[in-house]
Amino acid sequence: MSEDRLFDVGLQPERTLLAWRRTCLSFAVASAAAARASFEIFGLLSVIVGVIGVSLAIATYIAASTGYRRAHRTLHERNSSGTHGIPIVLATTAVLAIGAACALFIVARVLS
Repeated sequence: MSEDRLFDVGLQPERTLLAWRRTCLSFAVASAAAARASFEIFGLLSVIVGVIGVSLAIATYIAASTGYRRAHRTLHERNSSGTHGIPIVLATTAVLAIGAACALFIVARVLS
């Protein structure tokens, strides 16, 4: 490997994709668990919020996979980074949705 290469051939994008895979799985599990735990209080609303959370996790994983393929191709063809921040925005949205659902659950428990 020459010293002027921008990247470690093939390893960093794969590690990043694996990290995103674990993150998305935890988002999906947390959303499903929150929907199940709050179903008795919120009913259908908890299912809708859970489906939105799982959908955001899936969308984040798809965006991360697309970013991986783009980064892999760009690193090998142009020897430069071609990444974007869409997975981070989707992951942040998922975290905020899960947090809002948890806060709503806590408020409902305190008031009941």
